[in-house]
Amino acid sequence: MTYLRLEGITKHFGSFTANDNISFSVEQGKIHAILGENGAGKSTLMNIISGLYQTDKGQIYIQDKPVKIKSSSHAIKLGIGMIHQHFMLIPQLTVTENIILGTKSNWRLNIVQKQQEVATLSRTYNLDLNPNAKVGDLPIGVQQKVEILKVLYRQAQLLILDEPTAVLTPSEVNSFIAILRRLADNGKTIIFISHKLEEVINLCDTVTVLRRGKVITNTTTTDVNPQQLADLMVGHKVTLNLDKLQVSPGEIVLSGKNIYIKDDRGFNTVCDVSFELREGEILGIAGVDGNGQRELADGICGLRNIERGKLEFDQNSSILAYIPEDRQKMGLVLEFNICQNLILKAFSKIPFCRRFLLQQQAIRNHAISAFDAYDIRAQNSQVKVKQLSGGNQQKIVLARELNQKPNLIVAMQPTRGLDIAATQAIQQKLLAEKERGAAILYISTELEEIMAMSDKIAVMYEGRFSKLLDPATARVEEISFLMAGGKERQKN
Repeated sequence: MTYLRLEGITKHFGSFTANDNISFSVEQGKIHAILGENGAGKSTLMNIISGLYQTDKGQIYIQDKPVKIKSSSHAIKLGIGMIHQHFMLIPQLTVTENIILGTKSNWRLNIVQKQQEVATLSRTYNLDLNPNAKVGDLPIGVQQKVEILKVLYRQAQLLILDEPTAVLTPSEVNSFIAILRRLADNGKTIIFISHKLEEVINLCDTVTVLRRGKVITNTTTTDVNPQQLADLMVGHKVTLNLDKLQVSPGEIVLSGKNIYIKDDRGFNTVCDVSFELREGEILGIAGVDGNGQRELADGICGLRNIERGKLEFDQNSSILAYIPEDRQKMGLVLEFNICQNLILKAFSKIPFCRRFLLQQQAIRNHAISAFDAYDIRAQNSQVKVKQLSGGNQQKIVLARELNQKPNLIVAMQPTRGLDIAATQAIQQKLLAEKERGAAILYISTELEEIMAMSDKIAVMYEGRFSKLLDPATARVEEISFLMAGGKERQKN
């Protein structure tokens, strides 16, 4: 039986068409993937289904009945639950308190009864959650289960998951996929949004590919492979393998010895970390979010104090580029246009400024060069960056940072949330910087990406480094084991 059917869904924002006559259906108990480049219209479409946006044209059917989803609360009443990429949980509250938050209740809150209800629901779906545990104490993979249980508690029959595996270790991904398959077997209908094509092929039954707001194909995953999906998303042949040249490492650019760094709460989140990074070398740091990677990157870039230990690089001659984890909060000024964001680090220098006056023509010429060199897609350079897709926003950060010709680059989650084409563009630009002789610290939760990009790999867990691994000989299972907190076995 068809659970969800969309017919001719169209949504405009001014003169821009985000969704253009989109039609597809999802069978009950099936997992349906939505694929597309950044800016293809996926988010707009999901916001329509979950009640945040209203359609300009078209009709939504649930179990063959026409519905008009007026709000997010109305969507929940219709049995639609959205699980966002960034968890909507309150760390200080327990599992039960997070799950029941916002639901209707009597004047007297019987928390014991609610805990029993959560425990029963957890057992029903084999989610294995302690209803009394504080969410902030749980691993990321378990927090993901809390998000799922939250929508199940609200009796959701259609679950929409946005990049749900982005912050999970490979072992957690396997567990998570097993959970989704159980939910589908129990009659739940799932929409799965991801850029990971192998996951889509292995998990999903059917797939819709969007490009520039339109449906390119509706097909089954048995009839396509990752290469075909990538080509359909982009509109031309895509090379999935990185073109990586071998570069002989040069002099040491950055070294850390027994470094300790505190987080905002005053706890040591980087503990006794030591490393060396050379010219023409990429040191990849693998690990699940929240194990000290952000604090290490901030410490190297001077945004956080080094509490103990020694960080050595020539601050006078070294040019440091920082690609931060959150491009919108730390990498860009969203209300500024593209031109302005491209010169944030050089607005007071020649040729952009003379005699304290900004040189508008030089600034515009600089933007035109960046558009061409980094394939930035926008109507013109006066567009505010908040109006751009994530991929184009990240290209602007990269263009600004790499324009300095840095010899040290700290790249923190540089491809998070980006489509295949944007990911490849970012990676190739960084590899070109490596060939030029730059030293690169590459921090990512994506294990395959770390293995493809790095010359050596360190796994970061609870603020500490494992021994350095060679990506040519290291096994995925070994790194995944270390990412999950496993201890390296001593050799006799």
